[in-house]
Amino acid sequence: MSEVRINAEPRTEFGKGGARRTRRAGNVPAVLYGHGEAPVHIALPAREFAAIIRHSGMTQVLNIDISDGTKALALPKAIQRDPVRDTYDHVDLLVVRAGERITVDVPVVLVGEAARDTLVNHDQQTISIVADATMLPELIIAIVNNSPSAAEMDAEGESAEAEVTTDEAAAAEGDAA
Repeated sequence: MSEVRINAEPRTEFGKGGARRTRRAGNVPAVLYGHGEAPVHIALPAREFAAIIRHSGMTQVLNIDISDGTKALALPKAIQRDPVRDTYDHVDLLVVRAGERITVDVPVVLVGEAARDTLVNHDQQTISIVADATMLPELIIAIVNNSPSAAEMDAEGESAEAEVTTDEAAAAEGDAA
């Protein structure tokens, strides 16, 4: 996945009042942290950020250009949303470096329809993967196989029992010698 460039402004006001003023100005308050560096408080354009998250999700690497000349690669770590207005209240961004391996949760997407007389059990909504920070997949595709019939399962169980019996016999012969 490629990086998306987004401009940001440094924030000098903190707390509830400062965050509200930032949101009223059409921005999302955010904090940029990681790699032992001091946190950097920034404001991201709300519409651009919403479009990025809507299109690419939480695995999108952001190339952030702060107006004071600072640049950073970051990954959304946590997003706080207003459930009523469906807006972003605050974003935590984790600084990453090219080539760095990180663990991230990637959504599992099921495509298509279940076969007739079958049941789809979608237990895991996400899968944790370890990947290069700049090469994160957007989603994971699920692979579906036919379930074995009862006869196939019985035959497999019998062959496994035969292997165990053969291995035990070989071990017993080795002990006797």
